[in-house]
Amino acid sequence: MNHTTEMMLEFHTIKQQMKEYALSVQGKELIERIEPFTQKRAVELRLQETAEAQAIIRKGSVPVHGLSGTETLLNQFNKGIVLTPHQLEAVLDLIEGCGRIKRFMKNQASLGPTVSSYADSIYDLEELAETLRESIRSGQIQDHASKELAKVRKQIAILESRIKESVYQIVRSPSKSKYLQEPIVSQRDGRYVIPVKKEYRKQFGGQVVDASASGSTVYMEPKVVQKDQVKIAELRSDEYLEEQRILSMLTGHVEGCEHELRINIETMAHYDFIFAKAKYSEEISGNQVKIVSEPALKLVEARHPLLGSEAKPLTLDLGHRYQTLVITGPNTGGKTVSLKTAGLLTVMTLSGMLVPASPESEVGIFETVLTDIGDGQSIQQSLSTFSSRLTNVIEILKLSNPRSLVLLDELGAGTDPAEGMGLAIAILEQLNDMGAKTIATTHYNDIKTFASEHPDFENARMEFDLETLQPLYQLTIGKPGQSQAFHIARKLGLHPKILENAHGRTYGEEVHYESEAHHDLQITSGPVRKMEKSKKPDSTLKKGDSVFIPSEERKAIVYESVDANGNLTLFIDGAFKKMNHKRVKLELPAEELYPEGYDYDILFETVENRKKKRIMEKRHVDGLKIEYKSED
Repeated sequence: MNHTTEMMLEFHTIKQQMKEYALSVQGKELIERIEPFTQKRAVELRLQETAEAQAIIRKGSVPVHGLSGTETLLNQFNKGIVLTPHQLEAVLDLIEGCGRIKRFMKNQASLGPTVSSYADSIYDLEELAETLRESIRSGQIQDHASKELAKVRKQIAILESRIKESVYQIVRSPSKSKYLQEPIVSQRDGRYVIPVKKEYRKQFGGQVVDASASGSTVYMEPKVVQKDQVKIAELRSDEYLEEQRILSMLTGHVEGCEHELRINIETMAHYDFIFAKAKYSEEISGNQVKIVSEPALKLVEARHPLLGSEAKPLTLDLGHRYQTLVITGPNTGGKTVSLKTAGLLTVMTLSGMLVPASPESEVGIFETVLTDIGDGQSIQQSLSTFSSRLTNVIEILKLSNPRSLVLLDELGAGTDPAEGMGLAIAILEQLNDMGAKTIATTHYNDIKTFASEHPDFENARMEFDLETLQPLYQLTIGKPGQSQAFHIARKLGLHPKILENAHGRTYGEEVHYESEAHHDLQITSGPVRKMEKSKKPDSTLKKGDSVFIPSEERKAIVYESVDANGNLTLFIDGAFKKMNHKRVKLELPAEELYPEGYDYDILFETVENRKKKRIMEKRHVDGLKIEYKSED
């Protein structure tokens, strides 16, 4: 899926909405990187884990860790940076969170065996957790983190108590009261000071540490406590050095478990990602649909996830009876929404997401989903728009293969109708020859006729209420639609003569419109031409011709010419394969490659089989048989 497809189908909007359910930055990043898988087993595994997670959250909340700060933490490992107490607490919180999710998932094994098994990769790290618990609490290093730290802090506490007592004695002393601005004790730069009137600073005795903004008050450290204050400053320095030693030691312990921590973070982020998908699935009423190997699509009661309660159910089948679906109908009738619903639900499913559709739905493995979808409500079609969209279609043709889902909205619009119709049919036929599964919307009548005649095409229409002139947003497979322009014009009062003229010019036949409005008025077009199924398709390819298969980019040799169904039998890389003659191109005819009377068995038969043929021509031998390898 390229960027154009993601934007046109609004898959980026789906991812943005899903991010709201993720708790961690890492979980949101995993959502942003979601892409469709191209292996059936991978898709089934992702769908299974999402379905299991959905079942688990229906029972209650899941203890997924938010992983806050862990990204920065990992980036600091082994760079000589000492972790702070808060960062060490984050590590402890992570370890404990991982323990909670591991215990929780163990209890959910019966409900989600696949999802719960991921918890087995989580490391316990209980020894590291216990060390951190003993050393750090509430963002601070605890006293008993080391004997030296406990000793230093005890000495500081004794000195602080002594200083406080001395300072408060001075404040309470009657002989000192006249010197004081206020009888209080405060701290400046970690030192105990008393507010003294400026004019009494010499009489008070001590050191000025600070002054008020007006200058009338000075904050003085009494002389009696100066020695103890100096001693405390020295002890504070010792405390800081010991704290750094402890933090360095704890950092070393944490870095020693870097591998285990990274695995735990990765596992927790994956859980966050899975349960975000599950919560979003609940929001859009998503179900797990069946995955099939072949590139096909069967949607039952499917709804566009971004339309909420306004979404109308869509049912369609593609890639089984036919490989190209042509949808017709009036403007604003829901053609573009149907196209987007089919594409978006395919991309979501292959990305491991549950979708709002019946569990009976089936999604095949597509290697590419390619889109050309314009603004379905816009009436502006300029040359630049046509050029831009045609450039996109050309790119789609380059990338398409038998495992491509191609979505084309109003193919050929924006230019001369006759030329646009011709281009649209040619492009659709080329995509069909390349084996792509295509859904296209159109207004062109000739495309509807072409689709009704081609065995690989099917028509569909968006239903329209002729009485209310309102679209019903309902897709009906097997019948082409009409723009209903004549019906709408008659309902709105356009003169019948004008309508008769328009009808004649459009369909080349006469029809009579009554002067009064008739609710049951039906306008019939000329008879639809049917393809003669019994007639053998015209093809000049014959046995021995060398052909090229564009969709597979390889050569083959014709073994049997075209049959009644238009299929050739080709000899490719030692095996025989049936293929429609329209999917191959003649490179060199047999007469230019081999002399007249050439024995083609030399090409198509092994030496062993040729020997068996010669024996069979001479006599019967029990058990002797010739086997052929087939690519089918």
